[in-house]
Amino acid sequence: MQNVASEGKRRTSIVEDYVSRFAQFGNTGFIAILVLCGVLPFVSNDYWALIATRAAIYWVLVSGLNLVVGYAGQLAIGYVALLTLGAYTTSVLAAGNVLPALPSFIALLIAGGVGSVFGVIVGLPALRLRTFYFAMSTLGFATIVTQIALAWQNVTGGGIGIVGPEFPAPFNTPWGFYALCILIAIFSTWVTHNIAHSQHGRALVAIRDAEVAAEACGIYKPYALIKVFIVAGMLAGVSGGLFATLQTYITPDAFTFELSVLFFISILIGGRGSILGPMLGTIILTLLPEVAAPLAAWSNFLYAVLLLIIVLVVPGGIGALIDFKNKRPLGSDREIVPQINFLNNLGLSLSSKGSLVLKDIDLRFGALYAINGLSLEVHSGQVHGLIGPNGSGKTTTLNAISGYYAPNKGEMKFWGAELVPGLSHLRTGSGIARTFQTPKIVGEASVIDNVMIGAVKFNEASFIEVALALPRHKRDEARLRAMALDILSAVGLRELAYVRADRLQHSELRFVEIARALISRPKLLMLDEPAAGLSVAEIGRLGEMIKAISKTGVAVLLVEHHADLIFDICDYVTVLNFGKALASGSPDAVRSNKEVVSAYLGS
Repeated sequence: MQNVASEGKRRTSIVEDYVSRFAQFGNTGFIAILVLCGVLPFVSNDYWALIATRAAIYWVLVSGLNLVVGYAGQLAIGYVALLTLGAYTTSVLAAGNVLPALPSFIALLIAGGVGSVFGVIVGLPALRLRTFYFAMSTLGFATIVTQIALAWQNVTGGGIGIVGPEFPAPFNTPWGFYALCILIAIFSTWVTHNIAHSQHGRALVAIRDAEVAAEACGIYKPYALIKVFIVAGMLAGVSGGLFATLQTYITPDAFTFELSVLFFISILIGGRGSILGPMLGTIILTLLPEVAAPLAAWSNFLYAVLLLIIVLVVPGGIGALIDFKNKRPLGSDREIVPQINFLNNLGLSLSSKGSLVLKDIDLRFGALYAINGLSLEVHSGQVHGLIGPNGSGKTTTLNAISGYYAPNKGEMKFWGAELVPGLSHLRTGSGIARTFQTPKIVGEASVIDNVMIGAVKFNEASFIEVALALPRHKRDEARLRAMALDILSAVGLRELAYVRADRLQHSELRFVEIARALISRPKLLMLDEPAAGLSVAEIGRLGEMIKAISKTGVAVLLVEHHADLIFDICDYVTVLNFGKALASGSPDAVRSNKEVVSAYLGS
């Protein structure tokens, strides 16, 4: 056993060394771009100052949009609308067309505020609309903004346009303004990087790739999305103000559909879930029309060809291309060996005993009864098996407890308090955690990030503290990462902590889900067919781990088709058939029940 432990520690140190090297590479990429920005004024002319400034301005917008598109997975194509709003707000306020003329920096800050407000307005449809429907709504908003700019002639100048603001010295020269835009681009990169690599960023990715699991972990989608819409809108508004200065004179014609395409494709070719990739994508797409000047009229065609090449050759974009840590082969002889002794260090032991009580639960879909008068109790420290034929209502029962379905009749109590139907995102805060019939894992995130998604309720830092990387946020991250590593040790996956989850075997994904559920320190753990796809040896280790979890005082509700596992580890078993409880009792009593044998177990 000591040899196994020492070998595990050795492999873990190797993996963490690779992670450190990759992190250094990622930092090297940002540093290289920063050095290039610093050198450019000494080796170039005003023309390239203009091009580099434009790339920096575009990146300010794309860095925020990347949180919406790349991390949250929302197809926001029409963000040129917020660029337009920021440009006109800054220009109008600096020119004094509505109020007394304001200093350019004050006007720019107000433009950021206006961008935040309209960022939420543009984003609100995402709470109800999906994929291309939301994309069309953002394009519709862009059209509305353009038409208002044309019609409101006494303020915006209509089709004639308005003079862009000019910043005071030393930012009133090409290279001075370039320096200002680079500083703002650095700030936007830092803020979005902080958000992306935090519990808020992990929540966005979970919403994108595993929304049902995100709710089960306590992630409330509207709250998570609105926060990034505010940040993305603010950065787009500031970008618009800088764009107006760069153009010196703006008309509605300056805000074309091609700009929206450029912003969106920058993220797609850069790779979702990456900061460096979309940054490189923005730089490439800004430079492309300049490098291929004779083909400038074909810019949309060039963007489409580049996107097609990326999709066919490197589907994950530039971010995947430079993700060297996940190109190293994994060992083919991997074994899942849970370290049960670690469970005692996870803080699972409950201070008070309680139970989940369902009484006369009915759940109908139309005229069909999925659950029909079901009553059961699951007590702390007990493994309660829930078995039955396919379609008997087992997973539906878990979904009702989880808040995904609201029963038509009956009552649910958890630790003496009423369990309100619905409100699935509040279940983890009550002490309920679960796994799913098919593992719902974020494949593009690392194993440890997948586990940390389950620790939402332990996040103490506010969103502003996260964005600015204040001390409490850093303490949160260090504490949650240590918790996740301990839990991965307990389930036997610590050596795979920094590997992308989509590289794992199916059996390993099952244990990742259990780890994600355990990190919330639940009172009730619901497992939906956790042994499906596992080998005989892995099922045995799973059974030992489930028993060890129950001994800490956690109530376990186990749905499973492996009868041997159920009858070996359960303290109590309920058999469902057509949504009704066919039999309940000790494993021996249920196993010998003639109705159960006839309906489910067979001869």
